[in-house]
Amino acid sequence: MLIITDTQQMIIETAEKVAKAFGPEYWRKCDENEIYPAEFVDELGAQGFFGLAVPETMGGSGQGMTELCLAMEALCRGGGGGGPALGYLFGLLGTLTLVKSASTLQSDQYLAPFARGEKICAFALSEPDAGTNSFNIKTTAVAEGGGFRINGNKWFITNIDNSDALLLVAKTAPSGKEAAKSGSLSLFLIDLPNESLNYTPIPKHGFNYYKSNQLFIEDLFVPESALVGTLGKGFASLAPTLNAERLLVAAGAIGLARLALSSAVLYASERVVFDVPIGAHQAVQHPLAAAHARLESAWCTVRQAAAMEDQGDQSAHATALANTAKYVAVEAAIDACYHSLQAHGGAGYAREYHQERWWREVQLFRLAPLTQQMTLNFIGQHVLGLPRSY
Repeated sequence: MLIITDTQQMIIETAEKVAKAFGPEYWRKCDENEIYPAEFVDELGAQGFFGLAVPETMGGSGQGMTELCLAMEALCRGGGGGGPALGYLFGLLGTLTLVKSASTLQSDQYLAPFARGEKICAFALSEPDAGTNSFNIKTTAVAEGGGFRINGNKWFITNIDNSDALLLVAKTAPSGKEAAKSGSLSLFLIDLPNESLNYTPIPKHGFNYYKSNQLFIEDLFVPESALVGTLGKGFASLAPTLNAERLLVAAGAIGLARLALSSAVLYASERVVFDVPIGAHQAVQHPLAAAHARLESAWCTVRQAAAMEDQGDQSAHATALANTAKYVAVEAAIDACYHSLQAHGGAGYAREYHQERWWREVQLFRLAPLTQQMTLNFIGQHVLGLPRSY
């Protein structure tokens, strides 16, 4: 049995309370009308969720990855579905990066407001021609007069329109394998809004609470103080955050799937056809039971990977387990959401029962922050020892 401490139980109960206050009807209205869930995000800040993993000396609660995953799962399971997953995740990415790599000035100016939820930080890495190959990005930062001049394009940059700062990844060395080995990417923290940054929303299949944008960067000048961490070592600074991102997505996917599954169980228990509840039929009951078993197993993997992160384990095994957790959690969540929708029959296709929205939302997790295929590439190469496949 997974042990839950008193502090962790309090975090779970608080998250469940927030999730109940912002339940499925709230998220349906936001999704249908493409409304940013400002009230929900504000409540996360008020309850201290953005500062959970920030050290107390920096204005946070001093908790760890386990507590973040417990909070994420409860927020999604408690009524939010996929909605909290992105809202909470994007409020954490900048914070988690700064905890590891911020200068004293950046820590004083940004970290405490981020931890309190008073400011939100967006994250800009993805580019149309780079995909998963981050070293192939074309956005450049050229040293100039006590700072850097940045130009380029990014895409699928989520929630920049509601953010106060942007963590931007740019190339500060030439392309090529040698540049990648020696360090070619750097991180910059930029205040928003900025007249050199323009963005256009990308119409999406789901998660219409948060706009994902194509970002155009034209002659953006930033001072040297905007550099996060060491010049040319941006990917190393991001590495711990990327592992955390995988675990938080895994926890959110499981929470979303558990909500969909519990809704399906209730429906199958109450929906009577030919004088018996449809849940009495094994064709309905077994897929739901199997989905539950897969989710429970995946959750154990997420908890184990989070515990290793909290122990400071930066080994290849810890990274492999984080990738494994993301893979099995998302596969289990997709399976659970599929069978939950199917259990509703035609009603599952109707917005009234929320299943169609949860089914749309769970699809994103197979694509981001890393595709399932790239996760398997990592496991194949670094765990099984197979030749590099890409």
